[in-house]
Amino acid sequence: MGVGNHTVVTEFILLGFTNNLKLQVTLFVMFLLIYLIILMGNFTLITLIRIDIQLHTPMYFFIGNLAFLDIGYSSVIIPSMLMTCVAKNKAISFTGCALQFFFFGVAISCECWLLSVMAYDRFMAICSPLLYTVIMSKRFCVMLVVGSYFMSCLNSIVQTVFIFHLSFCDSYINHFFCDVPPILKLSCSDNSITYIVHFTCTTILAITTILIILVSYIYIVVTILRISSAKGQRKAFATCASHLMAVTIFYGTGSFMYLRSNSKYFMDQDKIISVFYTLAIPMLNPLIYCLRNKEVKEAFRRVRGRRVFFLQMKIL
Repeated sequence: MGVGNHTVVTEFILLGFTNNLKLQVTLFVMFLLIYLIILMGNFTLITLIRIDIQLHTPMYFFIGNLAFLDIGYSSVIIPSMLMTCVAKNKAISFTGCALQFFFFGVAISCECWLLSVMAYDRFMAICSPLLYTVIMSKRFCVMLVVGSYFMSCLNSIVQTVFIFHLSFCDSYINHFFCDVPPILKLSCSDNSITYIVHFTCTTILAITTILIILVSYIYIVVTILRISSAKGQRKAFATCASHLMAVTIFYGTGSFMYLRSNSKYFMDQDKIISVFYTLAIPMLNPLIYCLRNKEVKEAFRRVRGRRVFFLQMKIL
């Protein structure tokens, strides 16, 4: 239905990666395998944290929530990614696009907050070990997670409302999901205010969480350098290594994707970056927190040992 020179858009068409049928099938198989690895890795990590009592600590409580978020935001994006590879009808409804954008925004924002909360947790564990168990109580940890979700929902609601109240003169999204840059390119109306709102919300989120992480690690480094033994220093650094690696990967790709001027977006390049933070990061996080973590490895051995024991008892 026409409105002036504009058309009321009721659905969007996701163009995906390519029109080459063979390449589409190859991408479908590859993305599906990666998605299964993401589900298996993160569900295994969550299950391990729940069943092993020695992992019932604040740090692993946050890691479990991080794994849940990785499952969440990859599950919001990957089905539409797979659809663009094999389906003839690549349409997504206007409401579906808005919901996908909202839930993806919540998950990404909450991951930022959780990474900063985990940095604060490491700060308390290393800089104030005597007060750690008192301050990082179960109730306080739950409040930090709930607060992360609340701030993330607020941020995502504001951006979703501003973006999806624009007028659109085209329905073809040159992407595999409803992300900010390709959607703004379809707008017929003046989107300068929307872009400012998006950039401001993203910048505030990034700066606030990065500052929490930086300040926490400055205190952590100072405290570790005061430790007299080299073995003690290595042990303290080892407790932060996995988190630092996850922070570097996540913020590195995210800042390159979203904290740029509107004139510097190149859709083909952005698709590759988007694949990295929708597929690679959720797949790598369980490996980072498992392979580089002695406590998780020991928990695996304990669980595997209990499983072997129960199997032997059944045989007897």
